[in-house]
Amino acid sequence: MNAEPADQLRLLDLQGLDSKLDQLAHRRRTLPQLAEYQALDTKFGQLRDVHAVSAAADSDLAREQAKAEADVDQVRARAERDRKLLASGSGSAKDLENIQHELESLARRQSALEDVVLEVMEKVEASATRTAKLAADRVEAEGDRERAAHALAAEQASVDKDVEFTRTQREVVAKQLPADLLAFYEKLRGQYDGVAVAAIKHRRCQACQLELDIAELNEAKTAAPDLILRHDSCRRILVRTADAGL
Repeated sequence: MNAEPADQLRLLDLQGLDSKLDQLAHRRRTLPQLAEYQALDTKFGQLRDVHAVSAAADSDLAREQAKAEADVDQVRARAERDRKLLASGSGSAKDLENIQHELESLARRQSALEDVVLEVMEKVEASATRTAKLAADRVEAEGDRERAAHALAAEQASVDKDVEFTRTQREVVAKQLPADLLAFYEKLRGQYDGVAVAAIKHRRCQACQLELDIAELNEAKTAAPDLILRHDSCRRILVRTADAGL
């Protein structure tokens, strides 16, 4: 394949711009701000979930406390009724004796239930304290995540600006190349990890960094200026430059 020496040099310019675009894409994928944001987003998500579980536990304990207090109130009401019956003196001696026994039983039951209430209240207090701490941690984590998101967006915008400028330059260079040469270049880029063309500098291929052998040097020296050279080792297009060392 043949191409004017000027077009071969433009290929180098195009390759430089494409390599820069590849580097910018890699940079955007590996921004430290992205890793920081992802870590903070994960932390926030975990805190949000743990906080939700803790808040649900608060609700469960509140219901448990209400039930325990209702049980105590029920026993108290029963005991109050029995005390009134006992104070009235109505009923047989056996009935009054049974009421007295029931009052003693209710007192023991009330004491046990009140212990349950106290135990549940302690759990409620501990759970509420934990939930409040988690809520504060969640708010702090959300703030950290938002700040990281703003920093990430700013850095991405900076990279995107460079990408837009480089793409504009690429379009200008690409339009100056013959269609068949551009198509060949694109084909090679797809085959060889995005690098289709390289300069010869000091007798070395700048793509694979291997020094040209004697046969390749002789070919580069004697070939017509418009002949497209290919490196036997890496198969990229070789472009002869002023510092090729030929």
